[in-house]
Amino acid sequence: MTCVVFAYHNVGVRCLAVLLKHRVDVRLVLTHDDNPNETIWFDSVSEFAQKHNIETITPIDPNDAAIVERVRAAKPDFIFSFYYRSMLQPALLAIPSRGALNMHGSLLPKYRGRVPVNWAVIRGETETGATLHYMVEKPDAGDIVGQQSVPIGPDDTAFDVFGKLTDAAATVLDTALPALLRGERTGRPQDLSQGSYFGGRKPEDGRIDWRRSAAEIHNLVRGVAPPYPGAFFDLQGRRIKLNRTKFTSERRMDIGSTGIIVLRGSIHAVCGDGNLLELINVEVADEPVDTDRFYALFGVQSHAQKIPFDLT
Repeated sequence: MTCVVFAYHNVGVRCLAVLLKHRVDVRLVLTHDDNPNETIWFDSVSEFAQKHNIETITPIDPNDAAIVERVRAAKPDFIFSFYYRSMLQPALLAIPSRGALNMHGSLLPKYRGRVPVNWAVIRGETETGATLHYMVEKPDAGDIVGQQSVPIGPDDTAFDVFGKLTDAAATVLDTALPALLRGERTGRPQDLSQGSYFGGRKPEDGRIDWRRSAAEIHNLVRGVAPPYPGAFFDLQGRRIKLNRTKFTSERRMDIGSTGIIVLRGSIHAVCGDGNLLELINVEVADEPVDTDRFYALFGVQSHAQKIPFDLT
């Protein structure tokens, strides 16, 4: 069997390795040039493919007519997309004789669309997973071929979950490939009414609104923690980045309005619902700060004083 692979990120590398394990003839790999403005913490599909002597290209637009013809010339039985960041249009999807399949980072039909792992963590889900499905013109809407769930712990970051999901994606593909290579077209239709579509996220979306509940803020911090751009807020004209928090459901009704306090020697935030959120990993001007340094930076003389948030 022959295929053309569109891939990026760790999922792209792991799934490409699974194809080679099953002795699939990978005729061409299309991937992305790394963005110099992005933190590259993941493995390189390009390096992996070149190591295995697979022709590799990095088109800006995979749907360009010349690229479509190049894919057609490879005469693939399958097209696979593994965390490739561009949508493949119908002209490409119509090329493979046995179909085009995508590996998506959620339990479809939930979290169709962009950055599904981050969204699942931000919205407080306790599980997500990897789904192999046929590609159709509508994003992430084709029949499901295979699926595996992974747990999301209460303090897991999106990075933690992505590691679990990468393993799950490789397992799903490894399990589904034998039937696909035998020519069996299996799959179950999605009920899109049971899920929803999510768009991409920008660094500014990591801004914390302290009027939200402690649980919601904790989930936001986990969902955008490094190596992603991170959660942040501004206090007295300084940018503060939160890399890790701890939510304990502790409520401090006597404290009143939102702000930062020191409790038992640690920095805590009083959130909009009155619950406390411990701020475990705090950076000011990209430098880690402890409790004493934090209060000194804001001109506070006593740990008994609360630093109010500017919620305007």
